[in-house]
Amino acid sequence: MKYSIKDTTEEYEYLTVPELQEKITYLLDDTNFYTANWGVVIRSLKTGEYLYQKDGDKLFTPASNLKLFTTAAGLSLLGSGYRYTTNIYADGEINYSTLEGNLIVQGTGDPTISGRFYGGNIYKVFDDWADSLLELGITKIKGNIIGDDDLFDEKGLGEGWSWDYETYWYAAQSSAISFNDNCVDITIFYDKKLDSVIVKYSPIVKGIVVINDVVPVSPGTGSTDIDIYRERGTNIITVSGTFSQGSDTLKTYATVLNPTLFAMMVFKDRLEKKGIKVLGYAIDIDDYEKHIEYSKAQYLFSYYSPYLFEIVKVINKGSQNFFAEQLLKTIGLEKKGFGSVENGILACKDWFAEIGLNPDHILMADGSGLSHLNRVTPRQIVLLLRYMYASKNFGAFFSSLPIAGVDGTLARRMKNTRAENSVRAKTGFIGFTRSLSGYAFTADGEPLAFSLIVNNFNVPVKLAENIQDSICVLLSNFKRKHSE
Repeated sequence: MKYSIKDTTEEYEYLTVPELQEKITYLLDDTNFYTANWGVVIRSLKTGEYLYQKDGDKLFTPASNLKLFTTAAGLSLLGSGYRYTTNIYADGEINYSTLEGNLIVQGTGDPTISGRFYGGNIYKVFDDWADSLLELGITKIKGNIIGDDDLFDEKGLGEGWSWDYETYWYAAQSSAISFNDNCVDITIFYDKKLDSVIVKYSPIVKGIVVINDVVPVSPGTGSTDIDIYRERGTNIITVSGTFSQGSDTLKTYATVLNPTLFAMMVFKDRLEKKGIKVLGYAIDIDDYEKHIEYSKAQYLFSYYSPYLFEIVKVINKGSQNFFAEQLLKTIGLEKKGFGSVENGILACKDWFAEIGLNPDHILMADGSGLSHLNRVTPRQIVLLLRYMYASKNFGAFFSSLPIAGVDGTLARRMKNTRAENSVRAKTGFIGFTRSLSGYAFTADGEPLAFSLIVNNFNVPVKLAENIQDSICVLLSNFKRKHSE
Protein backbone atom coordinates (compact mmCIF):
# COMPACT_ATOMS: atom_id res chain seq x y z
CA MET A 1 0.00 0.00 0.00
CA LYS A 2 1.24 3.49 -0.84
CA TYR A 3 1.79 6.00 1.93
CA SER A 4 -1.16 8.38 1.90
CA ILE A 5 -1.49 11.77 3.51
CA LYS A 6 -3.55 10.31 6.37
CA ASP A 7 -0.88 7.70 7.13
CA THR A 8 1.44 10.41 8.48
CA THR A 9 -0.93 12.66 10.41
CA GLU A 10 -1.63 10.47 13.43
CA GLU A 11 1.65 11.05 15.24
CA TYR A 12 5.13 12.35 14.68
CA GLU A 13 7.47 9.96 12.95
CA TYR A 14 10.92 9.39 14.38
CA LEU A 15 13.01 8.45 11.36
CA THR A 16 16.63 8.32 10.41
CA VAL A 17 17.47 10.20 7.22
CA PRO A 18 17.81 6.90 5.27
CA GLU A 19 14.36 5.87 6.51
CA LEU A 20 12.93 9.22 5.41
CA GLN A 21 14.56 8.77 2.01
CA GLU A 22 13.08 5.30 1.69
CA LYS A 23 9.56 6.64 2.29
CA ILE A 24 9.98 9.45 -0.23
CA THR A 25 11.34 7.03 -2.85
CA TYR A 26 8.35 4.77 -2.26
CA LEU A 27 5.99 7.66 -2.97
CA LEU A 28 7.86 8.67 -6.12
CA ASP A 29 7.86 5.10 -7.44
CA ASP A 30 4.09 5.29 -8.02
CA THR A 31 3.44 3.30 -11.21
CA ASN A 32 1.05 6.01 -12.43
CA PHE A 33 4.19 8.04 -13.16
CA TYR A 34 6.06 5.34 -15.04
CA THR A 35 6.40 7.62 -18.09
CA ALA A 36 7.12 10.75 -16.06
CA ASN A 37 10.26 12.42 -14.72
CA TRP A 38 10.54 13.52 -11.10
CA GLY A 39 13.11 16.04 -9.97
CA VAL A 40 13.36 16.32 -6.19
CA VAL A 41 15.78 18.15 -3.92
CA ILE A 42 15.22 18.60 -0.16
CA ARG A 43 17.84 20.40 1.90
CA SER A 44 18.13 21.39 5.54
CA LEU A 45 18.58 25.13 6.00
CA LYS A 46 19.97 24.47 9.47
CA THR A 47 22.77 22.03 8.64
CA GLY A 48 23.10 22.39 4.85
CA GLU A 49 22.57 18.63 4.54
CA TYR A 50 20.69 17.24 1.56
CA LEU A 51 17.92 15.03 2.90
CA TYR A 52 16.84 13.83 -0.54
CA GLN A 53 17.98 14.14 -4.15
CA LYS A 54 16.57 12.72 -7.35
CA ASP A 55 17.72 14.13 -10.70
CA GLY A 56 18.41 17.42 -8.97
CA ASP A 57 20.77 18.64 -11.68
CA LYS A 58 18.58 17.84 -14.68
CA LEU A 59 16.62 20.56 -16.44
CA PHE A 60 12.85 20.55 -15.90
CA THR A 61 9.99 22.70 -17.13
CA PRO A 62 9.13 24.60 -13.92
CA ALA A 63 5.80 26.21 -14.89
CA SER A 64 5.01 28.91 -12.31
CA ASN A 65 7.89 27.90 -10.06
CA LEU A 66 9.81 30.28 -12.32
CA LYS A 67 8.04 33.11 -10.46
CA LEU A 68 10.33 32.30 -7.51
CA PHE A 69 13.27 33.52 -9.61
CA THR A 70 11.45 36.60 -10.92
CA THR A 71 10.18 37.74 -7.52
CA ALA A 72 13.44 36.97 -5.70
CA ALA A 73 15.37 38.96 -8.31
CA GLY A 74 12.82 41.77 -8.17
CA LEU A 75 12.99 42.10 -4.39
CA SER A 76 16.79 41.89 -4.39
CA LEU A 77 17.47 44.23 -7.32
CA LEU A 78 14.69 46.79 -6.78
CA GLY A 79 14.06 46.51 -3.04
CA SER A 80 10.87 45.52 -1.24
CA GLY A 81 9.94 49.22 -0.94
CA TYR A 82 10.10 49.84 -4.69
CA ARG A 83 7.08 51.65 -6.15
CA TYR A 84 6.07 52.28 -9.73
CA THR A 85 5.68 55.92 -10.76
CA THR A 86 3.21 57.01 -13.44
CA ASN A 87 3.69 60.63 -14.48
CA ILE A 88 0.98 62.93 -15.86
CA TYR A 89 1.98 65.86 -18.09
CA ALA A 90 0.27 68.69 -19.94
CA ASP A 91 1.59 69.16 -23.47
CA GLY A 92 0.26 72.65 -24.05
CA GLU A 93 -0.65 75.85 -22.22
CA ILE A 94 -3.16 75.88 -19.41
CA ASN A 95 -5.40 78.92 -19.80
CA TYR A 96 -7.68 79.32 -16.82
CA SER A 97 -9.59 76.00 -16.74
CA THR A 98 -8.62 74.81 -20.23
CA LEU A 99 -5.65 72.72 -21.26
CA GLU A 100 -4.86 73.97 -24.77
CA GLY A 101 -3.25 70.73 -25.80
CA ASN A 102 -2.78 67.08 -24.88
CA LEU A 103 -2.79 65.27 -21.56
CA ILE A 104 0.00 62.69 -21.46
CA VAL A 105 0.21 59.60 -19.26
CA GLN A 106 3.79 58.28 -19.13
CA GLY A 107 3.75 54.68 -17.92
CA THR A 108 6.58 52.71 -16.35
CA GLY A 109 4.91 49.30 -16.20
CA ASP A 110 2.69 49.60 -13.11
CA PRO A 111 0.43 46.51 -13.02
CA THR A 112 -1.68 47.74 -10.08
CA ILE A 113 -4.02 50.22 -11.80
CA SER A 114 -7.12 48.15 -11.13
CA GLY A 115 -9.50 47.36 -8.31
CA ARG A 116 -7.13 44.81 -6.81
CA PHE A 117 -5.81 47.15 -4.11
CA TYR A 118 -8.91 49.36 -3.92
CA GLY A 119 -11.75 47.17 -2.69
CA GLY A 120 -12.70 46.03 -6.17
CA ASN A 121 -13.21 49.57 -7.53
CA ILE A 122 -11.46 49.31 -10.88
CA TYR A 123 -11.88 53.04 -11.56
CA LYS A 124 -10.41 54.32 -8.29
CA VAL A 125 -7.01 55.34 -9.67
CA PHE A 126 -8.39 57.05 -12.77
CA ASP A 127 -11.01 58.87 -10.69
CA ASP A 128 -8.27 60.08 -8.36
CA TRP A 129 -6.35 61.39 -11.37
CA ALA A 130 -9.46 63.23 -12.51
CA ASP A 131 -9.82 64.74 -9.03
CA SER A 132 -6.19 65.87 -9.17
CA LEU A 133 -6.86 67.64 -12.49
CA LEU A 134 -9.94 69.31 -11.01
CA GLU A 135 -7.87 70.47 -8.04
CA LEU A 136 -5.49 72.06 -10.56
CA GLY A 137 -8.50 73.86 -12.01
CA ILE A 138 -8.61 71.92 -15.28
CA THR A 139 -12.14 71.25 -16.54
CA LYS A 140 -11.52 71.15 -20.29
CA ILE A 141 -8.90 69.42 -22.44
CA LYS A 142 -8.80 70.56 -26.06
CA GLY A 143 -6.32 67.92 -27.16
CA ASN A 144 -5.98 64.15 -26.84
CA ILE A 145 -5.41 61.77 -23.96
CA ILE A 146 -2.11 60.14 -24.96
CA GLY A 147 -0.70 56.99 -23.38
CA ASP A 148 3.10 56.87 -23.63
CA ASP A 149 4.12 53.23 -23.26
CA ASP A 150 7.53 53.59 -24.93
CA LEU A 151 9.55 52.59 -21.85
CA PHE A 152 8.49 48.99 -22.54
CA ASP A 153 8.76 47.06 -25.79
CA GLU A 154 5.71 46.18 -27.87
CA LYS A 155 5.92 42.41 -27.32
CA GLY A 156 2.81 41.80 -25.29
CA LEU A 157 2.97 38.00 -25.33
CA GLY A 158 5.78 35.75 -24.13
CA GLU A 159 8.03 33.59 -26.25
CA GLY A 160 6.84 29.99 -26.24
CA TRP A 161 3.30 30.79 -25.08
CA SER A 162 0.67 28.57 -26.68
CA TRP A 163 -1.40 30.48 -29.24
CA ASP A 164 -4.66 29.29 -27.69
CA TYR A 165 -3.82 31.00 -24.36
CA GLU A 166 -4.24 34.45 -25.89
CA THR A 167 -7.87 35.07 -24.86
CA TYR A 168 -7.54 34.06 -21.23
CA TRP A 169 -6.66 36.25 -18.23
CA TYR A 170 -3.53 34.25 -17.45
CA ALA A 171 -2.02 35.35 -20.78
CA ALA A 172 -2.85 39.07 -20.59
CA GLN A 173 -0.49 41.23 -22.61
CA SER A 174 2.23 43.20 -20.86
CA SER A 175 2.53 46.94 -21.45
CA ALA A 176 4.11 50.02 -19.87
CA ILE A 177 0.54 51.25 -19.32
CA SER A 178 -2.08 48.83 -18.09
CA PHE A 179 -5.54 48.84 -16.59
CA ASN A 180 -7.59 46.12 -14.86
CA ASP A 181 -4.91 43.47 -15.51
CA ASN A 182 -5.45 44.27 -19.22
CA CYS A 183 -8.73 42.37 -19.17
CA VAL A 184 -12.45 43.03 -19.37
CA ASP A 185 -14.62 41.53 -16.63
CA ILE A 186 -17.46 39.38 -17.92
CA THR A 187 -20.52 38.49 -15.80
CA ILE A 188 -22.94 35.75 -16.86
CA PHE A 189 -26.31 34.95 -15.26
CA TYR A 190 -29.75 33.56 -16.10
CA ASP A 191 -32.69 35.97 -16.14
CA LYS A 192 -35.86 34.05 -15.28
CA LYS A 193 -38.24 36.75 -16.55
CA LEU A 194 -36.57 36.96 -19.94
CA ASP A 195 -35.81 33.21 -20.02
CA SER A 196 -32.37 33.98 -21.39
CA VAL A 197 -28.75 34.16 -20.36
CA ILE A 198 -27.47 37.70 -19.80
CA VAL A 199 -23.83 38.55 -20.50
CA LYS A 200 -22.55 41.84 -19.13
CA TYR A 201 -19.05 43.24 -19.23
CA SER A 202 -17.05 46.11 -17.82
CA PRO A 203 -15.56 48.50 -18.50
CA ILE A 204 -17.78 49.41 -21.43
CA VAL A 205 -15.69 51.37 -23.92
CA LYS A 206 -15.75 51.86 -27.66
CA GLY A 207 -13.89 49.17 -29.54
CA ILE A 208 -14.73 46.36 -27.13
CA VAL A 209 -17.45 44.12 -28.56
CA VAL A 210 -18.84 41.20 -26.55
CA ILE A 211 -21.07 38.72 -28.39
CA ASN A 212 -23.47 36.61 -26.34
CA ASP A 213 -23.70 33.14 -27.83
CA VAL A 214 -24.67 31.33 -24.62
CA VAL A 215 -27.63 28.93 -24.57
CA PRO A 216 -29.69 28.36 -21.37
CA VAL A 217 -30.33 24.74 -20.35
CA SER A 218 -32.50 23.35 -17.59
CA PRO A 219 -30.64 21.81 -14.63
CA GLY A 220 -31.87 18.34 -15.55
CA THR A 221 -30.72 18.41 -19.17
CA GLY A 222 -27.33 20.09 -19.06
CA SER A 223 -24.71 21.91 -17.07
CA THR A 224 -22.86 25.22 -17.22
CA ASP A 225 -20.00 25.04 -19.70
CA ILE A 226 -18.73 28.47 -20.80
CA ASP A 227 -15.90 29.40 -23.11
CA ILE A 228 -14.63 32.77 -24.28
CA TYR A 229 -12.72 33.61 -27.42
CA ARG A 230 -11.22 36.91 -28.53
CA GLU A 231 -10.74 36.99 -32.26
CA ARG A 232 -7.04 37.43 -32.96
CA GLY A 233 -6.00 40.98 -33.75
CA THR A 234 -9.32 42.42 -32.52
CA ASN A 235 -11.26 43.23 -29.37
CA ILE A 236 -14.25 41.17 -30.51
CA ILE A 237 -14.99 38.68 -27.73
CA THR A 238 -17.46 35.82 -28.10
CA VAL A 239 -18.92 34.17 -25.02
CA SER A 240 -20.35 30.75 -25.92
CA GLY A 241 -21.52 27.48 -24.42
CA THR A 242 -24.34 26.48 -22.09
CA PHE A 243 -25.53 27.98 -18.82
CA SER A 244 -27.69 26.04 -16.41
CA GLN A 245 -30.79 27.90 -15.28
CA GLY A 246 -29.98 26.88 -11.74
CA SER A 247 -26.41 28.16 -11.73
CA ASP A 248 -25.14 31.06 -9.67
CA THR A 249 -23.78 34.16 -11.39
CA LEU A 250 -20.49 33.37 -13.12
CA LYS A 251 -17.63 35.83 -13.49
CA THR A 252 -14.86 35.38 -16.03
CA TYR A 253 -12.36 37.52 -17.92
CA ALA A 254 -11.04 38.13 -21.42
CA THR A 255 -7.80 39.82 -22.42
CA VAL A 256 -7.71 42.95 -24.56
CA LEU A 257 -5.68 43.92 -27.60
CA ASN A 258 -3.57 47.09 -27.19
CA PRO A 259 -3.72 47.60 -23.42
CA THR A 260 -2.46 51.20 -23.66
CA LEU A 261 -5.31 52.32 -25.91
CA PHE A 262 -7.77 50.38 -23.73
CA ALA A 263 -6.51 52.17 -20.61
CA MET A 264 -6.63 55.62 -22.21
CA MET A 265 -10.17 55.05 -23.49
CA VAL A 266 -11.34 54.15 -20.00
CA PHE A 267 -9.43 57.10 -18.51
CA LYS A 268 -11.05 59.49 -21.00
CA ASP A 269 -14.49 58.16 -20.06
CA ARG A 270 -13.77 58.66 -16.37
CA LEU A 271 -12.58 62.22 -16.98
CA GLU A 272 -15.84 63.01 -18.75
CA LYS A 273 -17.90 61.37 -16.00
CA LYS A 274 -16.10 63.64 -13.53
CA GLY A 275 -17.07 66.70 -15.54
CA ILE A 276 -13.84 67.24 -17.48
CA LYS A 277 -14.65 67.82 -21.14
CA VAL A 278 -12.25 66.18 -23.59
CA LEU A 279 -12.42 67.39 -27.18
CA GLY A 280 -9.76 65.05 -28.54
CA TYR A 281 -9.35 61.30 -28.61
CA ALA A 282 -7.79 58.52 -26.52
CA ILE A 283 -4.54 57.64 -28.30
CA ASP A 284 -1.66 55.17 -28.02
CA ILE A 285 1.54 57.16 -28.54
CA ASP A 286 2.40 54.84 -31.46
CA ASP A 287 -0.49 56.45 -33.36
CA TYR A 288 0.56 60.01 -32.53
CA GLU A 289 2.56 61.58 -35.33
CA LYS A 290 4.34 64.29 -33.36
CA HIS A 291 7.30 63.79 -31.05
CA ILE A 292 6.66 64.66 -27.41
CA GLU A 293 9.39 66.77 -25.82
CA TYR A 294 9.05 66.25 -22.09
CA SER A 295 11.48 69.10 -21.41
CA LYS A 296 8.83 71.43 -22.81
CA ALA A 297 5.82 69.66 -21.30
CA GLN A 298 4.38 70.73 -17.96
CA TYR A 299 4.58 68.14 -15.20
CA LEU A 300 1.28 67.93 -13.32
CA PHE A 301 1.43 65.04 -10.83
CA SER A 302 2.47 61.43 -10.29
CA TYR A 303 0.75 58.25 -9.17
CA TYR A 304 2.70 55.85 -6.98
CA SER A 305 1.84 52.17 -6.86
CA PRO A 306 1.63 49.96 -3.76
CA TYR A 307 5.02 48.68 -2.59
CA LEU A 308 6.78 45.79 -4.30
CA PHE A 309 6.42 43.55 -1.24
CA GLU A 310 2.64 43.79 -1.78
CA ILE A 311 2.96 43.23 -5.52
CA VAL A 312 5.00 40.02 -5.13
CA LYS A 313 2.23 38.65 -2.90
CA VAL A 314 -0.14 38.96 -5.86
CA ILE A 315 2.41 37.23 -8.10
CA ASN A 316 3.15 34.26 -5.85
CA LYS A 317 0.02 33.65 -3.81
CA GLY A 318 -2.35 33.86 -6.77
CA SER A 319 0.22 32.89 -9.42
CA GLN A 320 -0.56 36.06 -11.37
CA ASN A 321 1.24 35.85 -14.71
CA PHE A 322 0.57 39.40 -15.89
CA PHE A 323 2.12 40.91 -12.75
CA ALA A 324 5.16 38.62 -13.15
CA GLU A 325 5.70 39.68 -16.76
CA GLN A 326 5.43 43.34 -15.76
CA LEU A 327 8.01 42.81 -13.01
CA LEU A 328 10.50 41.12 -15.33
CA LYS A 329 10.32 44.02 -17.80
CA THR A 330 10.58 46.47 -14.90
CA ILE A 331 13.82 44.82 -13.82
CA GLY A 332 15.03 45.31 -17.41
CA LEU A 333 13.96 48.96 -17.38
CA GLU A 334 15.58 49.78 -14.04
CA LYS A 335 18.81 47.81 -14.56
CA LYS A 336 19.34 47.93 -18.34
CA GLY A 337 17.52 51.12 -19.35
CA PHE A 338 14.63 49.61 -21.31
CA GLY A 339 11.73 47.39 -20.36
CA SER A 340 12.00 44.20 -22.37
CA VAL A 341 11.97 40.52 -21.50
CA GLU A 342 15.49 40.21 -22.90
CA ASN A 343 16.83 42.99 -20.65
CA GLY A 344 14.98 41.61 -17.65
CA ILE A 345 16.48 38.17 -18.17
CA LEU A 346 19.99 39.64 -18.63
CA ALA A 347 19.68 41.55 -15.35
CA CYS A 348 18.32 38.48 -13.55
CA LYS A 349 21.13 36.29 -14.86
CA ASP A 350 23.72 38.83 -13.72
CA TRP A 351 22.19 38.58 -10.25
CA PHE A 352 21.99 34.78 -10.35
CA ALA A 353 25.73 34.65 -11.02
CA GLU A 354 26.40 37.07 -8.15
CA ILE A 355 24.58 34.88 -5.62
CA GLY A 356 26.21 31.64 -6.77
CA LEU A 357 23.59 30.23 -9.14
CA ASN A 358 24.82 28.99 -12.49
CA PRO A 359 22.89 31.09 -15.06
CA ASP A 360 23.47 28.37 -17.65
CA HIS A 361 21.25 26.06 -15.63
CA ILE A 362 18.37 28.58 -15.61
CA LEU A 363 16.77 28.99 -19.03
CA MET A 364 14.28 31.85 -18.86
CA ALA A 365 11.91 32.71 -21.69
CA ASP A 366 9.48 34.82 -19.63
CA GLY A 367 8.86 35.98 -16.07
CA SER A 368 5.79 33.92 -15.20
CA GLY A 369 6.61 30.37 -16.23
CA LEU A 370 3.79 30.23 -18.79
CA SER A 371 6.26 29.50 -21.58
CA HIS A 372 7.04 25.89 -22.41
CA LEU A 373 10.62 26.99 -23.17
CA ASN A 374 11.61 27.65 -19.54
CA ARG A 375 13.98 25.16 -17.91
CA VAL A 376 15.51 25.05 -14.43
CA THR A 377 17.00 22.40 -12.17
CA PRO A 378 15.46 21.52 -8.81
CA ARG A 379 18.85 22.16 -7.18
CA GLN A 380 18.95 25.71 -8.54
CA ILE A 381 15.51 26.34 -7.04
CA VAL A 382 16.65 25.07 -3.65
CA LEU A 383 19.84 27.15 -3.85
CA LEU A 384 17.69 30.20 -4.59
CA LEU A 385 15.41 29.41 -1.64
CA ARG A 386 18.46 28.98 0.58
CA TYR A 387 19.91 32.32 -0.51
CA MET A 388 16.62 34.14 0.12
CA TYR A 389 16.30 32.49 3.55
CA ALA A 390 19.47 34.28 4.63
CA SER A 391 18.78 37.58 2.84
CA LYS A 392 17.32 40.83 4.16
CA ASN A 393 14.35 40.36 1.82
CA PHE A 394 13.36 36.99 3.26
CA GLY A 395 10.36 38.39 5.14
CA ALA A 396 8.81 39.86 1.99
CA PHE A 397 9.66 36.77 -0.06
CA PHE A 398 8.38 34.26 2.53
CA SER A 399 5.18 36.25 3.10
CA SER A 400 4.43 36.16 -0.63
CA LEU A 401 4.27 32.36 -0.79
CA PRO A 402 0.97 30.43 -0.55
CA ILE A 403 0.36 28.84 2.86
CA ALA A 404 -0.70 25.18 2.78
CA GLY A 405 -4.38 24.77 3.63
CA VAL A 406 -4.81 28.53 4.18
CA ASP A 407 -4.49 30.78 1.15
CA GLY A 408 -3.45 31.31 -2.45
CA THR A 409 -3.02 28.33 -4.73
CA LEU A 410 -2.47 26.04 -1.71
CA ALA A 411 -5.70 27.00 0.07
CA ARG A 412 -7.32 23.60 -0.52
CA ARG A 413 -4.25 21.42 -0.25
CA MET A 414 -2.81 19.67 2.82
CA LYS A 415 -5.78 20.66 4.98
CA ASN A 416 -6.11 18.90 8.35
CA THR A 417 -2.49 17.75 8.28
CA ARG A 418 0.56 19.02 10.11
CA ALA A 419 1.67 20.68 6.89
CA GLU A 420 -1.32 23.01 7.10
CA ASN A 421 -0.24 26.57 8.00
CA SER A 422 3.37 25.37 8.05
CA VAL A 423 4.46 24.66 4.49
CA ARG A 424 4.89 27.75 2.31
CA ALA A 425 5.45 26.98 -1.32
CA LYS A 426 4.91 28.09 -4.90
CA THR A 427 2.79 25.90 -7.12
CA GLY A 428 3.20 25.51 -10.87
CA PHE A 429 1.01 24.00 -13.55
CA ILE A 430 1.05 23.92 -17.35
CA GLY A 431 0.55 20.96 -19.67
CA PHE A 432 2.41 17.86 -18.43
CA THR A 433 4.05 19.81 -15.56
CA ARG A 434 3.20 20.08 -11.86
CA SER A 435 5.68 21.74 -9.53
CA LEU A 436 5.84 22.68 -5.87
CA SER A 437 8.83 24.41 -4.28
CA GLY A 438 9.28 26.30 -1.06
CA TYR A 439 9.85 25.91 2.66
CA ALA A 440 8.77 23.25 5.16
CA PHE A 441 9.46 22.87 8.86
CA THR A 442 9.98 19.48 10.47
CA ALA A 443 8.33 18.43 13.72
CA ASP A 444 11.56 19.53 15.39
CA GLY A 445 11.21 22.99 13.85
CA GLU A 446 14.10 22.41 11.45
CA PRO A 447 13.68 24.61 8.34
CA LEU A 448 13.92 22.87 4.98
CA ALA A 449 13.97 24.10 1.40
CA PHE A 450 12.46 21.74 -1.15
CA SER A 451 11.64 21.46 -4.83
CA LEU A 452 9.30 18.79 -6.22
CA ILE A 453 8.82 18.88 -10.00
CA VAL A 454 7.21 16.28 -12.25
CA ASN A 455 7.26 16.51 -16.04
CA ASN A 456 5.75 14.37 -18.78
CA PHE A 457 2.96 12.64 -16.85
CA ASN A 458 -0.24 11.53 -18.56
CA VAL A 459 -2.52 10.93 -15.57
CA PRO A 460 -4.83 13.37 -13.72
CA VAL A 461 -2.89 16.24 -12.14
CA LYS A 462 -4.49 15.43 -8.77
CA LEU A 463 -2.33 12.30 -8.55
CA ALA A 464 0.81 14.42 -8.87
CA GLU A 465 -0.49 16.80 -6.21
CA ASN A 466 -1.17 13.88 -3.87
CA ILE A 467 2.44 12.75 -4.06
CA GLN A 468 3.75 16.29 -3.52
CA ASP A 469 1.40 16.84 -0.61
CA SER A 470 2.30 13.48 0.93
CA ILE A 471 6.00 14.38 0.84
CA CYS A 472 5.27 17.75 2.46
CA VAL A 473 3.27 16.09 5.23
CA LEU A 474 6.03 13.52 5.68
CA LEU A 475 8.53 16.34 6.15
CA SER A 476 6.22 18.19 8.55
CA ASN A 477 5.88 15.07 10.72
CA PHE A 478 9.56 14.16 10.56
CA LYS A 479 11.59 14.00 13.78
CA ARG A 480 15.19 13.00 13.49
CA LYS A 481 16.05 9.59 14.91
CA HIS A 482 19.77 9.12 14.93
CA SER A 483 21.19 5.79 13.80
CA GLU A 484 22.16 3.48 16.64
